[in-house]
Amino acid sequence: MEKPSPWEIWTLNFELTVAIMAEVEPEVRELGLEMKELFLLGKLDEHAYPGDLARALITPKPSITFMVKRMEAAGFVQRHAEAGDLRRFRLTLTRPGRKAMEAARSALEQAFARRLARLSAKERGELSQMLRRMSGERAPPK
Repeated sequence: MEKPSPWEIWTLNFELTVAIMAEVEPEVRELGLEMKELFLLGKLDEHAYPGDLARALITPKPSITFMVKRMEAAGFVQRHAEAGDLRRFRLTLTRPGRKAMEAARSALEQAFARRLARLSAKERGELSQMLRRMSGERAPPK
């Protein structure tokens, strides 16, 4: 068996991600969200400003603006003008927004858990360690 190339490994990882997202997309849409909006809501607690969200999500600012407007109209996000700079605003997740995000996140987690169940507990631990190492995170203490 040939050693897989970095491209092949990256592609397999991407295809797994896309497959899981495609599986849960109908359930996420029923919650009033698009997949990209789920990730936007998931980043709001850490990145409350549109420009910060754009950088964190590697998404153009106009796309963030469009999604924020949609999420605001759906009642999932609120804008708050910054004191001293009325051109800048902070975004917060509303209770319905958090509920929708958590339900969508749960669907994604369950779909991924079904795939992880194909691995032994030892393999899951090894996968977790490898992913942490590759992403630059340190492994948690044992």
